[in-house]
Amino acid sequence: MGMMSIASPPPAACSPSHRRAHKAFLLSNYLLLGAASSCVFLTLSLRLIPSACGLLLVLLHALTIAAAVSGCAAAGGPSARWYGAHMVATVLAAILQGAVAVLVFTRTTNFLVDGLKSYVREEDGVVILRMVGALCVLIFCMEWVVMAMAFVLRYYAYTDQGGNCTMSSSTAKTHQQEGTSTWQP
Repeated sequence: MGMMSIASPPPAACSPSHRRAHKAFLLSNYLLLGAASSCVFLTLSLRLIPSACGLLLVLLHALTIAAAVSGCAAAGGPSARWYGAHMVATVLAAILQGAVAVLVFTRTTNFLVDGLKSYVREEDGVVILRMVGALCVLIFCMEWVVMAMAFVLRYYAYTDQGGNCTMSSSTAKTHQQEGTSTWQP
């Protein structure tokens, strides 16, 4: 029985630093998946699905999970579209997670009572919401780590293109055609 994986490891022709960066990128994405799913369960424990803010908070964590999954898929493939989609989703999720963390830590009680309309006792809700806020800070930091690692992987894919690491044939054809072009302004 084989192991099931979201993304395949880089080929053996790649440099050792590329393989280490790939493993670090996948590990950081898996940590991001765990933190975001924990946030979803903590948010659901506040029982705030009937409120619009609660639903948006759950959707934010779902966006974070989708960005992490797309990051795992982008790590295994050479597609610039996956890379671009991953970076856009990661930046958007990081900005919103940071905003939620600031809101939770600065206006916890007001946010819980007025915005979220939770059915949980206020003291318990404050503790749960602060745990969500701490996880949002962790997610915010991990999002930036993931973006830096994605950039490093893209750099290695560009520099290792001669070693056929993660370069697609269409991109390689484009690079070959650039050298033979006789275009003049």
